[in-house]
Amino acid sequence: MSQINGVVASRGGGRRSRSDLRLALVMIAPAVLGLVVFLIWPTLYGIALSFTDFNLLTSPKGVGIRNYLRMLEDPMFWNAAWVTIYYVVVNIGIQTVLALIIAVLMHRLTQSTVIRSLVLTPYLVSNVVAALVFFWILDTQLGLGNQILVSLGLERIPFLASDATVIPTIALINVWRHVGYTALLIFAGLQTIPESAYEAARVDGASEWQMFWRITIPLLRPILALVLIMTIIGSFQVFDTVAVTTAGGPVNSSRVLQYYIYDMAFGRFQFGYAAALSVGLLLILVVITVLQYRLTRAGETDLN
Repeated sequence: MSQINGVVASRGGGRRSRSDLRLALVMIAPAVLGLVVFLIWPTLYGIALSFTDFNLLTSPKGVGIRNYLRMLEDPMFWNAAWVTIYYVVVNIGIQTVLALIIAVLMHRLTQSTVIRSLVLTPYLVSNVVAALVFFWILDTQLGLGNQILVSLGLERIPFLASDATVIPTIALINVWRHVGYTALLIFAGLQTIPESAYEAARVDGASEWQMFWRITIPLLRPILALVLIMTIIGSFQVFDTVAVTTAGGPVNSSRVLQYYIYDMAFGRFQFGYAAALSVGLLLILVVITVLQYRLTRAGETDLN
């Protein structure tokens, strides 16, 4: 009798397992469909398009690797690549340091929900709106920023009209918008560090500065690595701030890769070459992400 009950139970469990599997497949089907339609298929189609000459007026014509050879010999591509790297270095350097400071201050001094909401507020403003507001504020002649400089007896600064200041200015605009979000990600990582580690350090006479470098930073390393990977990928894809404020100028000094790709595709209708540039950007991001992941040991933790 027990054997019969066991067989019935196993069959019931098998039916239940298959039913759960079907339910799970139904639940994830919309997400999988969206992933295939809006990410995987466009990526594969873009890679295929990169081997063609296509301008919307004629059907795509295969050209082999000609677009990639052109990309390697294109001085505008290399200029856009260096401009983008310059932007990423300035943006990530300032944003990460400020976000870390804000996160540590919130963690050590206050964990108020109101403070966290205020810190996140700039992130709720769209990139286009933030770019337009700062474009008006930093206008050389009529902007409030330069009016304040003049009232202080200082020279006007062409923040977005000079090749020396345009990239740092764009970077700082995006730092203002994203630093709160980055700080909250780091703050969440700080929450995982046990308070007992700090209490033991205080007993040993460690200062706040020593605890920061010997406890906070080492134990926060996986979260910092993840944050850096996310922010660097996002920074390489900067577009809307440039499009709204400078359109790549002055004299291509802010023509980042995304804007150059957009210009090739929708300004000059060279969709095949634009697709090759997009694949090139994808490869750059893959290499940077893999190197970052390995060098920072993002998959490991010092917490035991």
